[in-house]
Amino acid sequence: MKVFRGLLFILLSLVLTFCSTESSKKTQEELKEEIRQQEYAFQQMLKEEGAAKAFSTFAANDATIKRGNDSLIVGKEAIKHYYSSPDYQNALAEWEPDLIDVSTDGTLAYTYGKYQWHFTDSAGNTNTHRGVFHTVWKKMADDSWKYVWD
Repeated sequence: MKVFRGLLFILLSLVLTFCSTESSKKTQEELKEEIRQQEYAFQQMLKEEGAAKAFSTFAANDATIKRGNDSLIVGKEAIKHYYSSPDYQNALAEWEPDLIDVSTDGTLAYTYGKYQWHFTDSAGNTNTHRGVFHTVWKKMADDSWKYVWD
């Protein structure tokens, strides 16, 4: 009888462990919503605190951004330096992901969609640059999402 109780206890423990592990996993839709919220928070910070702060805050330490035809800026500090340029002091950006996808294990995601950059030049004229963005997001050890490619 003691053996039966012991086996029953082990079996129930395994079932409960499996159930709690499975219920703590987020669905693909929940993960996609996390990325959508991250994109929104990124855009809001850019509007409120500027490009240098936003691009460095949401970047992983080893993030890379591609600007121009052949220019790669590698690392969080280099990205912050790049966006600290006077060209970006009065810049505003708007974007909306057309697609968000997340890996099955929930550790990588990517987005793409249209963006608009609005710049005010030294004469006070506002110029707009339009294009398509592609961002790769990675789940960090602290459970936050940071971009690794933009």
